[in-house]
Amino acid sequence: MSNFKYQISKDLSDKLTDVDIIESDNGVTCVIPLESWVETAKLLRDDEVFQFEQCVDVCGVDYFTYGEAEWQTDGVSSTGFSRGVKAKGPGRFSWYERREEEMTNRFAVVAQLLSIKLNHRLTIKCFAPDEGMLMVPSLIDVWPSVNWFEREAFDLFGIIFKGHPDLRRILTDYGFIGYPFRKDFPLIGNVEVAYDEEQQRVVYQPVSIEPRVLVPKTIRRDSRYVENMNDQEAS
Repeated sequence: MSNFKYQISKDLSDKLTDVDIIESDNGVTCVIPLESWVETAKLLRDDEVFQFEQCVDVCGVDYFTYGEAEWQTDGVSSTGFSRGVKAKGPGRFSWYERREEEMTNRFAVVAQLLSIKLNHRLTIKCFAPDEGMLMVPSLIDVWPSVNWFEREAFDLFGIIFKGHPDLRRILTDYGFIGYPFRKDFPLIGNVEVAYDEEQQRVVYQPVSIEPRVLVPKTIRRDSRYVENMNDQEAS
């Protein structure tokens, strides 16, 4: 553990008693309770020990199916490794098939802080309680630069930032249905755009294709593969 990690972890522990501190090779992450999200951010900005005058990024995270593997290796047979994709894994849903599972701490807001003066970086995170509407206090009064970052997290994850002055979609269309970065959002989307001859305008309509798996397969270049290729080239 570097001296910086040790020092900032110690400083966080001394100044903040209600946070969880996680150290890794990528740096230090501070998990903050929702109710003290803004107050802790102000302290990290104003306190002489930290001086995080900039917030360089804010994003949402969906921990749904976190840690689950896409491909399951069941064993080795005469044809190699047998594999299969879960039918209802992330992103494989039709319009009427929704995977709804209760999960605590599914959605989180993550912010990346930078202290130019001290040349320090810190990741802060808080979880948004899923109680019908995801809501986290906005950090715009602490760091005005988060304006568009929070709009993006709202657009892609459906997280409401309370106190944001202009919380509108920023990447998708105003008529877009759903939040495309959620793990239960279908890969094929919910609707498609087409031109209606009768109405003489562009309209939204249900998706006309079936859900499909987009997970790439791995082809091992073993001896059987080479022999088959040689037979095909010779024929």
